[in-house]
Amino acid sequence: MHTASPSPVDLQQLVSALGDAIVIADAGGKIIVWNPAAERIFGYAQGEALGNSLDIITPQRLQQRHWDGYHKTMATGITRYGSDVLRVPAVHKDGHAMSIAFTVAMLYTPEHKVSSIVAVIRDESSRFEEDRKLKKRVAELEAQLAAKTPLR
Repeated sequence: MHTASPSPVDLQQLVSALGDAIVIADAGGKIIVWNPAAERIFGYAQGEALGNSLDIITPQRLQQRHWDGYHKTMATGITRYGSDVLRVPAVHKDGHAMSIAFTVAMLYTPEHKVSSIVAVIRDESSRFEEDRKLKKRVAELEAQLAAKTPLR
């Protein structure tokens, strides 16, 4: 999209207005940006999240795998999740399990070193649950059909 007369965009307003969570973590994995949608989705107020590790939203059983991938990405500057949507479990402040989908973008220093990672996150817990129920129902119907269909 190109406009005749460029007008500056207030990036803080944009990040605050978005319906998807915007979470930015520094090279060490500490949260440095946490927008209102992140508050709504994960239950942590901005003041609770800023400065904390991404472990606050990562299920404990997945934390080692998360950090292995995170540190590799920070070292190489390469991620496959820039355009591919990643769907993973997450955890809400109150402890309930969630299903989230997100993409990431790398941010760089002037020296072209990775400085932070931006995640654009959507809560897909209800869609995930609906899919699970549909798959279960299809399996039940297939089992019923197999039981009624005589072998030839």
